[in-house]
Amino acid sequence: MIAKYTFGAPIETTAVVGKYMSTQDPMPFFSLDKPTEKTLSFRYKMHRTDIVYGLGQAVRGINKRGWKYESYCTDDPNHTETKNALYGAHNFLLISGSHTLFGAFFDTPSRIAFDIGYTKQDLLCITSSQPDLALYILTGTTEEEIVGAFRQLIGKSYVPPRWAFGFQQSRWGYQNTQDIEAVTAGYKACDIPLDAIYLDIDYMERYKNFTIDQKKFPDFKQFAEKMKKSGIHLVPIIDAAVKIEEGYDVYEEGKANGYFCKDENGKNFEAGVWPGKTCFPDFLNGRARRWFGDKYKRLLDCGIEGFWNDMNEPAIFYSKNGLDKAWKSIEQYKGKNMGIDTFFTMRDVFQQLSNNPEDYRSFYHTMDDNTVVCHDKVHNLYGYYMTKSAAQAFDALCPDKRILLFSRASYIGMHRYSGIWTGDNHSWWSHLLLNIKMMPSLNMCGFLYTGADVGGFGENVTRDLLLRWLAFAVFTPLMRNHSALGTREQECYRFENTEDFRHIIALRYRLIPYLYSEYMKAVQNDSMLFKPLSFVYRDDPMAKAVEDQLLVGDSIMVAPVYTQNAQGRYVYLPEDMLYINFQTEEQYTCTPLAKGVHYISVALSEIPLFLRKNCILPLCKSASCTDLLDLNHLELLYYTDSRAVYTLYEDDGVSKRQNGKMSVLTVTKESSGYTAACEDLEKTLSLGRRDYA
Repeated sequence: MIAKYTFGAPIETTAVVGKYMSTQDPMPFFSLDKPTEKTLSFRYKMHRTDIVYGLGQAVRGINKRGWKYESYCTDDPNHTETKNALYGAHNFLLISGSHTLFGAFFDTPSRIAFDIGYTKQDLLCITSSQPDLALYILTGTTEEEIVGAFRQLIGKSYVPPRWAFGFQQSRWGYQNTQDIEAVTAGYKACDIPLDAIYLDIDYMERYKNFTIDQKKFPDFKQFAEKMKKSGIHLVPIIDAAVKIEEGYDVYEEGKANGYFCKDENGKNFEAGVWPGKTCFPDFLNGRARRWFGDKYKRLLDCGIEGFWNDMNEPAIFYSKNGLDKAWKSIEQYKGKNMGIDTFFTMRDVFQQLSNNPEDYRSFYHTMDDNTVVCHDKVHNLYGYYMTKSAAQAFDALCPDKRILLFSRASYIGMHRYSGIWTGDNHSWWSHLLLNIKMMPSLNMCGFLYTGADVGGFGENVTRDLLLRWLAFAVFTPLMRNHSALGTREQECYRFENTEDFRHIIALRYRLIPYLYSEYMKAVQNDSMLFKPLSFVYRDDPMAKAVEDQLLVGDSIMVAPVYTQNAQGRYVYLPEDMLYINFQTEEQYTCTPLAKGVHYISVALSEIPLFLRKNCILPLCKSASCTDLLDLNHLELLYYTDSRAVYTLYEDDGVSKRQNGKMSVLTVTKESSGYTAACEDLEKTLSLGRRDYA
């Protein structure tokens, strides 16, 4: 059941699909503080057994109790556990306890704070920075039922092309065609599968959107075609800001047509980002959105089939007004003997230039009805609507072709148009664990195509961290190795014993029939790909406490190793499961384990997973890229004493039309042994090893 409550006059976010009438019935669960002109606050008294799930992209654990969070899209790469906000604004909570079960979506595009037992341990307090808000309260009998209802409320998730499930390599610093060719050759020489290489800001002419540096990338179209023939898709970055430069057509068009955000004087708002002084397209205006989206055609015409949108919180290095104030302020310290107070004050002047809240309060959007809205009131929609502009353009320019698209900043609703990656993380073991814990929360909010920068973006990765991270990323839809300029080069072929990397990545390709099927079923059924154990094993108190093991689809559970120098880990099994340890993509052992706690040994080159009872894990042969996978010859790993069933989803991997088909795979115990069957006679099936029999 879904009930909508409206407060004030909320700005339409389009997070919710369809029209829902507000109810006048009393609001359950929450009490409402007396509204002010500027804020709106809700309170809920938590029971000691309540677990608070949700908030999508956020620090800390699956259970959000004990900390304070903000939904305010923020460009901040230091994702320490003390942070309150990251790049996304995902205002959905699910509260589950012995006395209560409900979900709540606070639909507002401005800043909103969630104090979940931080100030008072049993008090949940939600405070919106604006008094205008739509609240949706969802009830049901299980956590999965409520998540399913919420997912129906906000619409179907984005579906990428199948090649986007392959392994992808990125780095800030690939300067030219020679660098790209060297990366391709490096992976090919080590026989490591690869489907995509990314182009960060260096491919542009002086960081100008929709341009190609002709000296670095001469005849870009021919180069892109050449790479695609070799199985490699090029995926360029697109930033939100447009460089101010006379003669630059994108800037000139935006200026002439009034497509940029304005300052309080009605002039184009200016801020510094990568190119220096820039203007921000007014993505909340339909005309500006269509104009910017059409610019992607330049790269589509070059054969590009994937994009990543970045810096769209929007990130601001400095504003013109902020910089002027900083220079003026700093003058007073020139030539003075500065003590601790004056030095730190001077230092803070420049540290506070970037992403300053004052800047977000100083520019404006012109909505489609010509009303003018301060950016601060709609801040969380900016990245969403930038990405929507691209997705809608793709619908018009290539209506039946899936284009890979994901974004850094996001709001609920954007999941219908693209995926997200979790932003500029670090090469920290804690960020591998954060990646694990964040996946179910993101799935709850509709973001299925997602993953982290594998190995970490900032700092210098170690070989063991990269291997352990890859061993988890094998299961995430987006599997991209990405690192920052000035850090250790972390392409997989640069490390000793490259065969360890080859085996892990090759296993990813073997898993694609399963991962792709479970992804598409999650889309169609409004369900989750990654689930916490507590969602399935609801009456198991141990399952509720486990946050470092996840169910991936309906068949398997994963328990990654995320501690340096660990030779294995303890695992809790909420039911009897088959422990499968992949030493290579082809070699594995199978061990049946009873419900309970077990210690498993996991070498750096190994990938552990757990197959549930009466379930099947379909595998194909690995290949150098997804286009070469043979999906008609499958190996079935199974765990049953009678009959196991799996529903396999297949389509052409490219078209948008829902032309997929479901094939039912079965493994049945008979007097002569086990047999495999498929309703699709075109399938060739073989049974996996049965060391557990």
